[in-house]
Amino acid sequence: MGGNSGYRRTVDQQTIRGYYDEFSRRYEAARRPNDPLGYHALLDDLEIDLVRRYGVGKDVLEAGCGTGLLLERIAEFAARAEGFDLSPGMLEKARERGLSVREGSLTEIPFPDASFDVVCSFKVLAHVPDIRKALTEMARVTRPDGVVLAEFYNPYSLRGLAKRFGPAGAISPNRKESEVYTRFDSPAQVRRWIPPGCRLEGARGVRIVTPAAFLYRIPPLRKFLTRAEWALCDTPLHRFAGFWIAVLRKDQ
Repeated sequence: MGGNSGYRRTVDQQTIRGYYDEFSRRYEAARRPNDPLGYHALLDDLEIDLVRRYGVGKDVLEAGCGTGLLLERIAEFAARAEGFDLSPGMLEKARERGLSVREGSLTEIPFPDASFDVVCSFKVLAHVPDIRKALTEMARVTRPDGVVLAEFYNPYSLRGLAKRFGPAGAISPNRKESEVYTRFDSPAQVRRWIPPGCRLEGARGVRIVTPAAFLYRIPPLRKFLTRAEWALCDTPLHRFAGFWIAVLRKDQ
């Protein structure tokens, strides 16, 4: 099932750029700060917590930074926080936040070798056809003994099943998720793509027991699910998470 989502395979960069430019107009509608206790806030918190574990006082790059929601928080604890994204529309909003960002692709990262201590990417690698090249590029700009945090869409999860058999979600009145290339890759498959000179040091699971995002609108369920996700994220159950984050350590 690796790389198979049932979504139409649109891989042209110009088409992808246009998709995300349109998505940028409403990308933050259901996200922090509009819904600080909701589903997306939980995902962000789990991801930021992992970046903080490795990135306090370090130089951090977010690959595919979007509108800068995560990068803004990374900048609070990193010595230096940089980001890049394929979409000018997304980057416009990130610059409005005063963030240091530039346009670029995961398969041609616009930074020199060994520029950062931590390189992270969330909900972006699932939309990159050449996943080996993307991971190699992330490792290239990471310093020796640095860390790559790479998040994948996991087919062996509740979310993976919902996306495989359910309808494609809408990102605007005119466009759906099925218009952009999307891949689902299992933890076992990701292990085969680890770049030379890197090793899998750990993993975190995000959205392990949450069957549907709308349940976070119900306060008692939101409280239960939030506690469960935090309790399970670093346990062996991480391999069943909708979003699986590989922690890759680059050799010294």
